[in-house]
Amino acid sequence: MGDQKVEYKIDDRELKADVFLSLVQQVWPGDYDCEKTQEALGKTINITAYAGQKLAGCLRILSDGYYFGTITELLVLPEYQRRGIGSRLLRLAKENAPTMLYFGAQPGLEKFYEKNGCEPSLQSYQIEKGNI
Repeated sequence: MGDQKVEYKIDDRELKADVFLSLVQQVWPGDYDCEKTQEALGKTINITAYAGQKLAGCLRILSDGYYFGTITELLVLPEYQRRGIGSRLLRLAKENAPTMLYFGAQPGLEKFYEKNGCEPSLQSYQIEKGNI
């Protein structure tokens, strides 16, 4: 696994929900709907990292194409972390996003983003569905 070449795809339109969810379950376990996930993947720019046939990492960008873009998630399989995959995905996002990107960082990951040239920006807030 250590010597396996990682290949990156920009705007991976062939990304299937079951493949994506196998990655998600190893990083953020949960009860995800495959059909709704496929719908969501169709609305984002998906930058993927494959080690052979295995999806090792994925960064998704949601953008209006002009004013606003956000990274919805940056995920790397635990066994592939600390190998530069997340940094490369961020670099590819910066090079290929149609807009400036705003995103939230999980607590404890701030140094990773700062090391990769990201700057602290707006304070983030959330509105839970149903509290609107």
